[in-house]
Amino acid sequence: MNWLKPEDLARLYGTPGPASVEKVSDRITPDYAAFIERARFCVLSTVGPEGTDASPRGDDGPVVRILDPGHIALPDWRGNDRIDSLKNITRDGRASLMFMVRGSGNVIRVNGSARVTDDAGLRDSFARDGKPPRTVIVLNVAEVYFQCARAVIRAALWAGQDDSAGLPTPGQILARLTEGRVGGTEYDKAWPARAAASMW
Repeated sequence: MNWLKPEDLARLYGTPGPASVEKVSDRITPDYAAFIERARFCVLSTVGPEGTDASPRGDDGPVVRILDPGHIALPDWRGNDRIDSLKNITRDGRASLMFMVRGSGNVIRVNGSARVTDDAGLRDSFARDGKPPRTVIVLNVAEVYFQCARAVIRAALWAGQDDSAGLPTPGQILARLTEGRVGGTEYDKAWPARAAASMW
């Protein structure tokens, strides 16, 4: 296997075109805000002593709130309580958000540094049915740009197809990993009601 160095990459890929460089902003412009405010789904990427983490985040409306052109707030709604992303942020603030809008080939990427807060006022401002998130991630924006749409086009991501037939269920995955101690058919049966009762 031939492992490449930075100079090898420069030789293979050359210099990015003007659009690849000029699309980068150090703040959230109105155009980028339009995408971010429409997005119901994003991926949060963090890094920490144990390595990297990427966590899907979703909501039934805007997944984040733009506080100002330099800051984004992301409520930490109910999940699996592993808190890998939150632990990473408290030790190494480097973080990125990748926003997707259904039907759009554009993916908006935001890089910066994050912190986690339990500020009561900010948490309460996100409350759903009287339930605030336990914490809120606040990202200080360093870069915002749109990603080339080729990946979304190649994957036909919004074509309305369902490619999930025949995939193992979470219950099956757990049962095989734990030799039946966790998961199984009952886990899968109980999941929809459990999720509905603990969405926020």
